[in-house]
Amino acid sequence: MKAKILLIDDDASLRRVLEYNLLEEGYEVQAAASGEEGLRLFKQFQPDLVITDMKMSGMDGLKVLNAIKESSAETLVIIITAFGTVDVAVEAMRAGAYDYITKPFNRDALKLTVKKALRFSGLAEENKRLKNALSDKADFRSIVGSSPEMEKVFEVIRKVADTEAAVFITGESGTGKELIARSLHANSSRRNGPFVAINCSAIPRDLLESELFGHTKGAFTGAIKEKYGKFQLAEGGTIFLDEVGELLLELQPKLLRVLQEKEVEPLGGTKPLKLDVRVISATSRNIEKAIADGTFREDLYYRLSVIPIHLQPLRERQTDIPLLIKYFCSKHCNDRISFDREALDALINFSWPGNIRELENTVERLLIMRSSDVISLSDLPDKFRDHNTLKNGVVKLPDEGYSLEQLEREIVIEALERNAWNQTAAARFLRIPRHTLIYRIEKYSIEMPER
Repeated sequence: MKAKILLIDDDASLRRVLEYNLLEEGYEVQAAASGEEGLRLFKQFQPDLVITDMKMSGMDGLKVLNAIKESSAETLVIIITAFGTVDVAVEAMRAGAYDYITKPFNRDALKLTVKKALRFSGLAEENKRLKNALSDKADFRSIVGSSPEMEKVFEVIRKVADTEAAVFITGESGTGKELIARSLHANSSRRNGPFVAINCSAIPRDLLESELFGHTKGAFTGAIKEKYGKFQLAEGGTIFLDEVGELLLELQPKLLRVLQEKEVEPLGGTKPLKLDVRVISATSRNIEKAIADGTFREDLYYRLSVIPIHLQPLRERQTDIPLLIKYFCSKHCNDRISFDREALDALINFSWPGNIRELENTVERLLIMRSSDVISLSDLPDKFRDHNTLKNGVVKLPDEGYSLEQLEREIVIEALERNAWNQTAAARFLRIPRHTLIYRIEKYSIEMPER
């Protein structure tokens, strides 16, 4: 289906040129010679995108923009303005324009801007559709994403949420594993029961068993009264075992028994207690390697991962980034804030080692520290501008092409060499978590040279 574009410009010759270029790209175009005519066409045509000149006799572009936004806030508007009047364009961005083009411009710049606007519009509409389709029983507004990777996740949630199947969520730190777990609980028949989360890597070694399974009075020194464990507290609901890959090897048989027998025996107890709990677990660890190393039981893994869900890192689903930025702006009560094209491109192209958590922190910081309601590339921290420079040509690839895996292997080796083969320093240099670097070292069989 062709995208529909409404073109408004009182300059007849420029209007014809623009219309020709847009038709050539395969869009359905309606053209208007004035702001008043453009608004009449807008109601009839219902375009996906509006392109309007700023300076027109009668109703100018800013008034057209305001009228369109009052009628249809989600419709994207691109402003055309003369070179040297960028302040006017900034005013339009504050009023809700998606982007602006300065005259004179070449047709490639026009086509690129239009393509980005329509892509953004399509992503927003698809995200809305997916979330509406996901469930009419629970609130999924916090799940943002319309990439193919997230569509698969939505589909799994829709199918398994209202079952008793154990779900095992994998993905790097900051990808939203607990959010998915909460969504599964909220869309299940257990939604009125408790949701109890415990981070298995954050509890001291000697307290973890008691935290999970509880203890009786006098079970050990300091146990002055009975204590319910997390499994008991989750009775009738869901327990979320975050970073379960870090669970002590000696506790894994006891957890396996809980899953198999649906009962728990507190420390110091004499008889097991029956449980009615659904188990969802997650890890950022390479669990297959942990099984191979003997640090995680294979039978426990299969019991936990009846339904596996993998969350891709943010750098591998870049199309979700504009939607997430918009969501975080709204979450932090700054709907009027916008990002110019260069700033948005820099954020999209960044590697995001901290994933969604890092993106939210960055957006919140930008909202607090901004100098205007339009955030530009100069407002971003240096690391984003440096990364953008790298993306624009520091890596020179041969004309005949090059293996991405080979390039990644060479980058990892160079980072290690620059940091004297110190993995922590090399991971910091590459702006990725240390466990991600270790995974790449193992994947590409990189060996430290003999000293």
